[in-house]
Amino acid sequence: MSVTEQARRARAAATELATAPRTVKDAALNAMADALVAATEPIVAANAGDVAAGREAGLSAAMIDRLALDPERIAGMAAALRDMAALPDPVGEVVRGGTLANGLELRQVRVPFGVVGMIYEGRPNVTADAAGICLKSGNAALLRGSSSAARSNAAIVDALRAAVAGAGLPADAVQLLDASSRESVKELMRARGLVDVLIPRGGAALIKTVVEESMVPVIETGVGNCHVYVDAAADPEKALAIVLNAKTRRPSVCNAAESLLVHADIAGTFLPRVLRALADAGVTVHGDPTVAGHSPEVVPATEEDFGAEYLSLDIAAAVVPSLAAAVEHIRRYGTGHSEAIVTDSASAAREFVARVDAAAVLVNASTRFTDGGEFGFGAEIGISTQKLHARGPMGLPELTSTKYVVTGDGHTRP
Repeated sequence: MSVTEQARRARAAATELATAPRTVKDAALNAMADALVAATEPIVAANAGDVAAGREAGLSAAMIDRLALDPERIAGMAAALRDMAALPDPVGEVVRGGTLANGLELRQVRVPFGVVGMIYEGRPNVTADAAGICLKSGNAALLRGSSSAARSNAAIVDALRAAVAGAGLPADAVQLLDASSRESVKELMRARGLVDVLIPRGGAALIKTVVEESMVPVIETGVGNCHVYVDAAADPEKALAIVLNAKTRRPSVCNAAESLLVHADIAGTFLPRVLRALADAGVTVHGDPTVAGHSPEVVPATEEDFGAEYLSLDIAAAVVPSLAAAVEHIRRYGTGHSEAIVTDSASAAREFVARVDAAAVLVNASTRFTDGGEFGFGAEIGISTQKLHARGPMGLPELTSTKYVVTGDGHTRP
């Protein structure tokens, strides 16, 4: 089936989803969760084929980690769908409204986009997350995963479609596009009028291609070159814990810290400790000359290192003379995702928050908290680093648009 035909089927499904009551959508989400758990064995078997092929193709350890599924991760995918069912339905929510001076009643209400196309790499858990969040927000999902996860995605979507149909909604609310060639991506990007919005989620090259070449409107989810800045007034114990958590808890995700900035006033005491702790955790530090002077294990940093999204146990590090210099460094190399400051100075925190331009700015907290679930939004479809429509974790409300409903009593305009 061509992408165009799949998009037409998705549009027909979206028409039905737009008016589906919450009870029906929530029942479908719970059925989808049950179906994933029931299909654990075939999904794990399919994923084993993808992982084996990925290793043979030379995928990095970070990419293998993103690709791999086990019963625990599948249970987590199912739990996310059940959590989504418990969240409020954004469709029909009144954003604002009231009665105008002329007696007209005006309401701005949330409505689904319609058909959402998702282009993503690795991470087959995104398949379930995207399908669920689209369904809950009343959208049909066209999912184009990577060829590296083709077997896993097919097994997941087979389970999800059967559950959706069993709950009384059209199975075409969830469709998987062919990942064997780039033609499906090109056709999806040209499907203006059938697909309402595209969301790319992956590396810089993928996102750049979709943003620059798509004829369909795009919500850009960004690359995460996230920084932790340890201020002169930082508590060393807090700073050490935050740096380690931000870098090592799961280095293959976009909210992991990729750069460490340390104020010169505390570099002499803090750097030896943090470098030793990072080395013990298996992290390779790519440091400027000052950082390198504190440990023979530090690799001299290049310009590319400071702009890198490693997605691995690597981190770039530099010493800065001031908070202003830290902000300037972040402006030069950051990607507008998540930036953190560790400080006990309220004025330094205020200045950092005011001057750093990012989707999330964290004070005395790990960058790993930039996540829809951690923010209390439930599952997310991605983290937007653009400034139009949505910025930051994209939960259910961000998967809707709005329309105005105007009610009169024979009103005519004079």
